[in-house]
Amino acid sequence: MTDLIIAGQTIKPGETKRLELTLPPLYTDTHMGIPVHVQRGKRPGPTLFVSAAIHGDELNGIEIVNRLLKSRSIKSLRGTLIAVPIVNVFGVLNQSRYLPDRRDLNRSFPGSRKGSLAGRIANLFLKEIVSKCNYGIDLHTGAIHRSNLPQVRANLDDEETFELSKAFGLPVMLNADIRDGSLRQAAADEDVKVLLYEAGQALRYDEFSIRAGVKGIINVMRHIGMLNKRKSTGKVIDPFVARQSGWVRASDSGFVTHVAQLGDHVDKGDTLAIIANPYGEELAKVTSPAEGIVIGKQNIPLAQEGEAMYHVAYFSKPDDVAEHVERLHDELNVGEPTIVM
Repeated sequence: MTDLIIAGQTIKPGETKRLELTLPPLYTDTHMGIPVHVQRGKRPGPTLFVSAAIHGDELNGIEIVNRLLKSRSIKSLRGTLIAVPIVNVFGVLNQSRYLPDRRDLNRSFPGSRKGSLAGRIANLFLKEIVSKCNYGIDLHTGAIHRSNLPQVRANLDDEETFELSKAFGLPVMLNADIRDGSLRQAAADEDVKVLLYEAGQALRYDEFSIRAGVKGIINVMRHIGMLNKRKSTGKVIDPFVARQSGWVRASDSGFVTHVAQLGDHVDKGDTLAIIANPYGEELAKVTSPAEGIVIGKQNIPLAQEGEAMYHVAYFSKPDDVAEHVERLHDELNVGEPTIVM
């Protein structure tokens, strides 16, 4: 195994270091940096990065990284784990999805050393972290006032990426096109296989999503040989691939009573929500355009005509998906927060 150099610091096999990637300072000349935890095993193996808060209001992933680093499972590590709990430090400070230059960091890759603030951060993260890895897991949540069912999004037409997605161990896998300027696109250009984990909502911790995320990352680490594999102690959560999904939009403006919830199996024509005027009189029913599973929903009880309200994924056996979502919830035994896995 060779030495690993990040931000000018050398991390030798068997070492663990915490360091920072230096960012431009605040107006007040306050120092800013991206926190990075590097843990290297004594034995050779792959290099994996786990990143969170590329969007500054997506906080779930920060707690997932925290619990991952406290887990007993990663004590006997082969290869290298690079954990970045906060990529968009500016956004977290402002509780905002975006950077101070009003750009989306996940649309700014590969960036430029001499470009905009977003471009400089994207370029720094790509050169110092992503380019030195074989694999990556990028942690996200739904946008403001929206929740996502735990799901893996990836290029499932790539065989190795498909196997990584299966190993994560969630019922829902969404084949997602790579968007221009995204971290996944830049990583693919570096031949780094990346999974995108979507779960929970912005500015909130969700225990189910956190536990599923920690377990999924450890499952992937076992799959790629960074951790010892162990015999399964429960029923396997079979994944289902959705190659199509769509948002159901509000047909009227008004106050919303949600009927369908995340993970629900819905048939074509099923009522997802009811929209009423300020007097409580029904204006419209929002219905499912096809049979599928609710993988995303708006939480706020207000709707503007044309606004996206429900994200429905279409599977060949949606009733089986719903059953496996329930099984995952039971298996994770969601209650009080847990640290050790």
